Amino acid sequence: MLNPLIDPFGRKIKYVRISVTDRCDLRCTYCMPEGFKDYREPDNWLKFDEIIRLTGILSQLGTQRIRLTGGEPLLRKNLPDLVAGIASQGIQDISLSTNATRLPRFAQALKQAGLKRVNISLDSLKRDRVEKICGRDVLPQVIAGIDAALEAGLGPVKLNMVVMPGTNDDEIEDMFNFCHDRGLVFRMIETMPMGHTAIEAGHVSLQPILENLKKNHGLIPTIVEMGGGPARYWQTPDGKGQVGVITPISEHFCETCNRVRLAVDGTIYLCLGQEEKIEMRDLLRAHADDETIIAALRQGIHLKPERHEFKESPEKIVRFMSQTGG
Repeated sequence: MLNPLIDPFGRKIKYVRISVTDRCDLRCTYCMPEGFKDYREPDNWLKFDEIIRLTGILSQLGTQRIRLTGGEPLLRKNLPDLVAGIASQGIQDISLSTNATRLPRFAQALKQAGLKRVNISLDSLKRDRVEKICGRDVLPQVIAGIDAALEAGLGPVKLNMVVMPGTNDDEIEDMFNFCHDRGLVFRMIETMPMGHTAIEAGHVSLQPILENLKKNHGLIPTIVEMGGGPARYWQTPDGKGQVGVITPISEHFCETCNRVRLAVDGTIYLCLGQEEKIEMRDLLRAHADDETIIAALRQGIHLKPERHEFKESPEKIVRFMSQTGG
């Protein structure tokens, strides 16, 4: 094990989110606008062997968790092969963010390859609302994907709900009960202002919503490790219901940020809400030796900012979430 990657503020980088495609089969209003065409060319995507090699180097530098994201990562062909390759590099905690429309087909193979758990996006339990938010009538497919993940033993299964004013903020109790009944972790996320579509979706502070859930269900804080990400968790007194909140606007979590994002084109974004980055593709394509890649990572990590500025400058980031990696 080499000396870990540590940013200028003493934060060890232990968690890397890897986007394997910027394509998606849905068009969620806060992520990718209708008619979006500014995709990366597939020739510029990192190849699986390049991702696996970089993952191995990051593992030596202290990375403990990898999350595969997109776009929709299950659109990338042969994704279980990538999971198996990452697992071979000593990464024990490999997870996936997905809209679940393709999980019935791939859940078992992903589990066998070494995937541990999944985060599934679902913003409403009303079929017409899902169609309006996602651009497709997919609620039955998503629920089938949830069932497939549970059957395959991918756990915990976390259900992510982006809470939007006047769109779905009246469904909190229904979503809590849905998750509790199925043994899912219910996670609420504040809209992040990345691109004009996300800004237009509006922002709801989760603090009063969480207080209502605490009151209605007797929620208590939990210290159980739930994946090393930015969510804070509570549980019902019987321990059977879990609620997480991700609050980048109303209560940011920058002081504990231990993660970076590798986009599909090999760009490492050091902060979701800033533009600092490290370009890795050319080094990997040139077959640079490990020492050169490690030096680039160490030099680049010193660009990681102390915090994002979503609240102060909500229109600062012009790229969409799908371009950065979820």
